[in-house]
Amino acid sequence: MKKLLIYLKDYKKETVLAPLFKLLEASFELFVPLVMAAIIDNGIANGDRGYIGRMCLVLIALGIIGLTCSITAQYFAAKAAVGFAAQMKHALFAHIQSLSFTEMDTVGTSTLITRMTSDANQVQNGVNMVLRLFLRSPFIVFGAMIMAFTIDVKSALVFVAAIPLLSLVVFGIMIITTPMYRKVQGGLDRVMGITRENLTGVRVLRAFNKEESEIRRFEDTNNMLAQMQKAVGKLSALMNPVTYIIINGAVIALVWTGAWQVENGVITQGEVVALVNYMSQILVELIKLANLIVTITKAIACGNRIQSVFELQSSLTDPAEDVKDTSDVKDTSAGEKNDGTVTSFGGRKPAAGGTAVPAVSFEHVCLTYKNAGAESLTDIDFKAWPGQTIGIIGGTGSGKSSLVNLIPRFYDATKGRVLVDGRDVKEYPLEELRGKIGMVLQKAVLFQGTIRENLRWGKEDASDEELYRALEIAQARDFVEEKDGGLDAYVAQGGKNLSGGQRQRLTIARALVRNPSVLILDDSASALDYATDARLRKAIRDMEGGPTVFIVSQRAASIRHADQIIVLDDGEVAGIGTHEQLLEECAAYQEIYYSQFEKSAAKTGAENRR
Repeated sequence: MKKLLIYLKDYKKETVLAPLFKLLEASFELFVPLVMAAIIDNGIANGDRGYIGRMCLVLIALGIIGLTCSITAQYFAAKAAVGFAAQMKHALFAHIQSLSFTEMDTVGTSTLITRMTSDANQVQNGVNMVLRLFLRSPFIVFGAMIMAFTIDVKSALVFVAAIPLLSLVVFGIMIITTPMYRKVQGGLDRVMGITRENLTGVRVLRAFNKEESEIRRFEDTNNMLAQMQKAVGKLSALMNPVTYIIINGAVIALVWTGAWQVENGVITQGEVVALVNYMSQILVELIKLANLIVTITKAIACGNRIQSVFELQSSLTDPAEDVKDTSDVKDTSAGEKNDGTVTSFGGRKPAAGGTAVPAVSFEHVCLTYKNAGAESLTDIDFKAWPGQTIGIIGGTGSGKSSLVNLIPRFYDATKGRVLVDGRDVKEYPLEELRGKIGMVLQKAVLFQGTIRENLRWGKEDASDEELYRALEIAQARDFVEEKDGGLDAYVAQGGKNLSGGQRQRLTIARALVRNPSVLILDDSASALDYATDARLRKAIRDMEGGPTVFIVSQRAASIRHADQIIVLDDGEVAGIGTHEQLLEECAAYQEIYYSQFEKSAAKTGAENRR
């Protein structure tokens, strides 16, 4: 929690002025019982109405000055607290964005959302309350005790006995409830996770008629959270009645001793009233202090949870130093040789002795996810040459997405090396590496806004001509032009107002806008019909510059014309080759292909190609 206070550095003035004005307000408040004693002893006792009127004006002046100081203090405290929370949230969001997929998978989305919202708001409230009350309440408590000693030492001893008892109750309850509040926040994480799952998967829940079971699961988790909150609430609730008992007992003792002192002529009736007023002030401030401590306890627990996210270090290391000039590595997007001549490989590996660099190379790559019991990818070794189309196929869970996620360094290989343009991806600054790659993930994600705004994620300064060219290649231009507003047509959050195929085509267009040298389509055409899929693949092959294309698919038809097809089986390469080669030699590929096409049709197609 202490480390988070760095975000208050731009609000030093406010963090000083807010408590200062609160102390001024408290100082004026401590004079009120003395004025009341003067009114009783001098005004009322002597029947001096003029004196009473003048003292009432003094009370009003003290109230106005105190209110002004209070409002000013609240302004500075709110400004500091809100500014602190804003900077902390910005830093937290930036840090979360810097984490790799490994950390995101480990921590969980619901936990990170709770840290960004509920926890951050609790910390903000804690800072606000501390600036307003942390100095004011103790100042009033000890100030009232000191003022009581100036009136009568014997009566003030009641204060000396009451304040330690009250402190013991307040701080004892705080120590007990602090770890309990941490558990409550953890329970809130679980409720948040279930809520998020249910909201994002509402269609699936209804399709499988699982509403009742999910309601029961939510209620069980919510009831556990409620039980934890009740337990900590019961302990916290003890604070008010116990403090009231102690304070009222102290008032009784004060009135008892004060009566004897008045009887003996040691103090006046007004001074007894002043002592009771000071005791009442202590009561009010200790109740405020008790509530403040509860708020601080929550804020510290939440702050520690936020700090734990800041302490997460990304498993991906982004080279901090400027990358040295790599001009000696020639642009090989068209198969350029070192002598400057350009040859087109036509989607094939160059002849022996060629000096071109592969666009992407996997050198005996293995991948083990964090906390996994076994490797997800084992000994993947192949080369993709510039302009080639690489098809990746395999059963569910065979590691297709894991393989392509290593290229833009969403995950790091645990063994072996992944190279882009002959250079290890770990040596690239992440921005430079991912600037070379157009990635279309399995789930088509669009953001609230317009089609134009979504497409410009690929390239911020893209012209309309570039956007339409990308839409045309992605087979999306027709439906975009038919929409009201064209490129300025509205897109709902997640693209909910578009069909699955439209969302996929727009995400493909978004990746194409940046004109990448490596294009990865991770099962991103699954919602397209075969004809649209075929036109899309042809348009990508005919693109100027010819990017190296990785197509991940479970459709054999989508990758059968690829220059290389990589067949994965349980994280291992079962075969690499063309469609014809794999159909003859690879049992895993045969099983996938013949499950989608009849053998007779497959043989006829092969004979026609011959």
